[in-house]
Amino acid sequence: MTAQAIALERTGGCLCGKIRYRVTADPRVHYCHCDMCRRATGSAFAVLAWVSSGSVSWLCEAPAVRRSSPIAQRGFCQACGSPLTLSYDADPGQIALHVGTFDKPEELEPHHNYGSSQRLGWVCCGIDLPHRDTEERW
Repeated sequence: MTAQAIALERTGGCLCGKIRYRVTADPRVHYCHCDMCRRATGSAFAVLAWVSSGSVSWLCEAPAVRRSSPIAQRGFCQACGSPLTLSYDADPGQIALHVGTFDKPEELEPHHNYGSSQRLGWVCCGIDLPHRDTEERW
């Protein structure tokens, strides 16, 4: 592992600790306000950290993966139910990890909003960040 990869290394996992991961890439972080992410997380929005799939190592076991729509799959812990990942069929080389599952989520700051047209009116975090609407039309 290079010195740069070690400097970028981050770890995280699910609520019960059954699933642990290591990431060796600098994530692209954003808020997602789309209906699909809201329902999948049970929250007003998701905060996602996108990295190349090859930069993620599952240290114990990998999450269970289920299709959440015709275009995407989501990973979660079967033991505690923690949502962990999102991946799109159209871009199999990328995976998103939920920022709340990182051991040090405070190190990951969102830089834009996605799904802005579906943002709930009372959500005000990141309001001044760049934004765009979803492109999924399934």
